[in-house]
Amino acid sequence: MSLKEHFQLLAAYNQWMNAKVYEAAGRLSASELAKDRGAFFGSILGTLNHIVVADTLWFKRFVTHPSCLDSFQAVVDLENPKSLDQIVFDDLDGLKEHRIWLDRQIIEWTSLLSEEDLDFVLTYHNMKGIPASKRYSILVLHFFNHQTHHRGQVSTLLSQMGMDVGVTDLLALIPDEAQG
Repeated sequence: MSLKEHFQLLAAYNQWMNAKVYEAAGRLSASELAKDRGAFFGSILGTLNHIVVADTLWFKRFVTHPSCLDSFQAVVDLENPKSLDQIVFDDLDGLKEHRIWLDRQIIEWTSLLSEEDLDFVLTYHNMKGIPASKRYSILVLHFFNHQTHHRGQVSTLLSQMGMDVGVTDLLALIPDEAQG
């Protein structure tokens, strides 16, 4: 499996898991979603917003790659988040709709990546204005890992409330290989 295929699998996994998490979260009231539960971003809604904020920041950086410039103008046009704990949507329905759109954009982006694109060194500035230059493939891996990390926090909070998101293993999306 190529690196590109790995990232396509991770994009599909994130889309699948986001749908499961949002479905479970959708069974909660607005006050339950917004209640501070002691997580790093406070509430379930706060954590889901953080994932969207971080995905937006990274995705906007990724689409500055020369091979992406013409394909993702809608992503480029997204407003830059002001902080990592910004509440972009204060309601789950709006956040979910945006998440679905964003996940579709991520799936499309990974389908267009080439192995050569992944060797590119991306230069960017973090939210504090500190410059960095890192290999594109490592940043893409971080992007997917970050989403998985915080979505796991949301899954734990939901579980503590008796909400089961079901199977969460990436393995569930990997087809069985034919036995020789």
